Amino acid sequence: MADITANVAFTTTHWSVVRHAGEEDSPDVRAALSHLCSIYWYPLYSHVRRRGHGPEDAADFTQEFFATLLRRRSLAHVGPEKGRFRTFLLTAVDYFLHDQKSREHAAKRGNGVPLVALDALTAEQRFALEPATEETPDKAFDRRWAAALLEQAFARLEKEQAGKNGTFARLKPLLGRPVEPGEYEALAANWR
Repeated sequence: MADITANVAFTTTHWSVVRHAGEEDSPDVRAALSHLCSIYWYPLYSHVRRRGHGPEDAADFTQEFFATLLRRRSLAHVGPEKGRFRTFLLTAVDYFLHDQKSREHAAKRGNGVPLVALDALTAEQRFALEPATEETPDKAFDRRWAAALLEQAFARLEKEQAGKNGTFARLKPLLGRPVEPGEYEALAANWR
């Protein structure tokens, strides 16, 4: 079977980034870690919140989870041959939460490691905006993970298309929703 992703610049899991993050001597380790944290921090935070932890504990646990992954060099032992990266993360964070539950005193805010700044809204503000749902924490994580990938893909596409006669800017409002009859025609008529 041919690899249909060979010509696609955006893939779901950047295994090269994961490998760099797991290599102790890689010059790209800091950039790789920052990239992974920026993609997976909020979906993991949301997962921890849906497991019943409050905002501060969820932020602490998510930050400490990443610190634990780094301290144990866990990323050095993952790869596509062992399964999906998000499955690894979910399993690892669930074990981590189980371990944390048995401890009386969790380290606050990642043992002095500053939180990764992700966007204008704090993680709790983003979480508060999410609709109430009966989804399991795992399903919610998958949904947030997919949304994070889409956000990244749109940002990359917008950057790639910048300055190219405004094509992306004109088509962007039509992405991610059903298009009404005649919308494409009206857009094309105004394009000339």
